[in-house]
Amino acid sequence: MSSTRNIHDKRLSDAWATLKAHSDAGLPLDPDASRLAFADPEFLLRRETRGIRFQLELLKPDLEQQAMGIENTVVVFGSARFRSEEEAAALVVAAEAGGDEAVIRRARALARNAHYYEKARAFGRIVAGYSAGKDPADMLFICTGGGPGIMQGANRGAYEGDGISVGLSIALPMEEAANPYVTPALSFKFHYFALRKMHFMMRAKALVAFPGGFGTLDELFEVITLVQTKKAKQVPIVLFGSDYWKRLINFDVLIEEGVISPDDLNLFQYADDPEDAWKIIKQFYRL
Repeated sequence: MSSTRNIHDKRLSDAWATLKAHSDAGLPLDPDASRLAFADPEFLLRRETRGIRFQLELLKPDLEQQAMGIENTVVVFGSARFRSEEEAAALVVAAEAGGDEAVIRRARALARNAHYYEKARAFGRIVAGYSAGKDPADMLFICTGGGPGIMQGANRGAYEGDGISVGLSIALPMEEAANPYVTPALSFKFHYFALRKMHFMMRAKALVAFPGGFGTLDELFEVITLVQTKKAKQVPIVLFGSDYWKRLINFDVLIEEGVISPDDLNLFQYADDPEDAWKIIKQFYRL
């Protein structure tokens, strides 16, 4: 590797060492015109350098996934609030012991929906099992938002199936750490939602959307819109949990009001079982 590209080159490492020594000494990070631009957080965090930060959030996960052979992903969306059946049951016991009715209702709702966590987990194992022993170009990897809930379930299933998986987490006050089942070398954190969502689609060969809230709806409808408008290639889009999705969204109303075409309903399918979701993907690609 040439010295201009080697991070271990003394000229580059010295710049970071100087910055670290400054920080270790407890000195404030005041603007400093003499500091090298690429080693100057004060400069890189200015409003005017936002475009550079966009580039970095695009490049870093892309290059690292290339290095790990990640070319084809199955993206799993869903609520960060759902828990495993075991954890949900424990929350109900604790809530009932506390006696707060509102807390009890929330805990019981989580317990009622815990089967979705377990089904995401089973789906992750299926995808990992399919890819075992395949050539890298034919492998499929679970990719999630890296957080708890459904995301953890899918990453956990891939981990239990001896596979690796991707986590694209977002820096939020309530979600700071990626779930423990994301492959560490493939655990990325984003500041910008837009760049994160771009990465979801860059390698996606399928999307499975489990029940979720605003974030899940945002991600789901962005993908449907991209495919509908042919800004992205068609991929299998699976709405997992038909009762949830059909109660939540009456797509027929959109047709009746003329805001979508009847054919647009063919952009997605419903599934209630991990094997059925996988079958939709297999049939699409004739695997």
